[in-house]
Amino acid sequence: MMTSRDRVFAALNHGQVDRPPIDLGGHRSSGIMAMAYKRLKEYLGIHTGDIYVYDVPQQLAIIEPPVLDRFGVDTIELGRGFGLDPADWRDWVLPDGTPCKIPAYIEPIPEEGGWRIEHEDGTVLGVQRAGSWYFEQTHYPLAGSQGDDWDLDAAFDHSMWQRLGTPPAPLSYNDENLERLAAGARELRASTDRAIIGLFGGNLLEAGQFLFRNDNFFLLLAGEPERAHRFLDRLVERHLDDLERFCAAVGPYIDIILFGDDLGMQTGPQISPRMYAEFFQPRQKVLWKRAKELVPVKVMLHCCGGVYPLIPGMIEAGLDILQPVQTTAQDMEAARLKRAFGRDLCLWGGGCDTREVLHRGTPAAVRAHVRQNLEVLAPGGGFVFQQVHNIQADVPPENIVAMLDAVRDSSWATSHYGPAEAVAGRT
Repeated sequence: MMTSRDRVFAALNHGQVDRPPIDLGGHRSSGIMAMAYKRLKEYLGIHTGDIYVYDVPQQLAIIEPPVLDRFGVDTIELGRGFGLDPADWRDWVLPDGTPCKIPAYIEPIPEEGGWRIEHEDGTVLGVQRAGSWYFEQTHYPLAGSQGDDWDLDAAFDHSMWQRLGTPPAPLSYNDENLERLAAGARELRASTDRAIIGLFGGNLLEAGQFLFRNDNFFLLLAGEPERAHRFLDRLVERHLDDLERFCAAVGPYIDIILFGDDLGMQTGPQISPRMYAEFFQPRQKVLWKRAKELVPVKVMLHCCGGVYPLIPGMIEAGLDILQPVQTTAQDMEAARLKRAFGRDLCLWGGGCDTREVLHRGTPAAVRAHVRQNLEVLAPGGGFVFQQVHNIQADVPPENIVAMLDAVRDSSWATSHYGPAEAVAGRT
């Protein structure tokens, strides 16, 4: 019988598996919004445990062991080794009135039926407006900056997405925190046979957008390319320093390191292939090469949208895993991706369309859709199942169950690979 970690690595290495590996909540874009998670627990008859929201901007819930076990989930995020003390959490309430817990280092302030997040100096970093499910960034610390005198530490401290990082954030990589990081990672490793994903980040395009604001950063890239190169060089220096410390602390205990950069839109890439090749691909290559030199991990990139024209450059830069495989975006059809890149990449995602099918379909339609995607994506390995990005707050629980149970349907795996025991013996 394959362990979860064995199953994930067999898939990553394009080997045979007893069934496609399942990721649910192994990273922030394979998760579930807390309001939907509450209803899922009720549907499953699980009435123990509080609702813990570890990602406040996106309102994502920690998925508890009974739910992970129920669906045979094969992954777990490094952050589950932290935030284990009740003092690490504070009480809060979700938009539908559900009580929950959020990290104690985040203190939302009520505001006109919604909430705001402030820096200690009074700067409003983000707001959740009345009726919204999410926090939106409101402050861009480098907007309007002139010259090259960027204080990236101060800027990151005043950016909502960095300030509200998920547990074990907030961590600066000093010696005391590195010891705590290593201890939590070591204990998590000893407690699970699931594949552990370490969220590093290392964003490039997105970091510029978080700091300058999207329009300003696009203008910088297009209108002041030399200044943009200087900014990105500084950013990569900072990322490399953090990467050295992060890998030194958790490298022995993780299987996959996750970088992030949303380079796509629904209609194609945010930037041209030429701009990607000039500004971002060489720097991704430096970061990913260094990660693999430091620890024997697979490199995953979270990258939403229609990025088909950029994928060859990502592969050349050393990428192992692309997720969440947004199959509804331009040129991102599952069969096309599998045919073009299935031998060179692990396609981690694309298993179920969250925009239409999971949200609006019947359970029977969800099952049929998942089986169809498995027929395309799973053969030959190089595939880990997750839905296309997070399960949104209003998705019916019966559809979630139908989606995940369809992946575990042993008749599908047996028809393609043979009995599970035989598959396990061949890996």
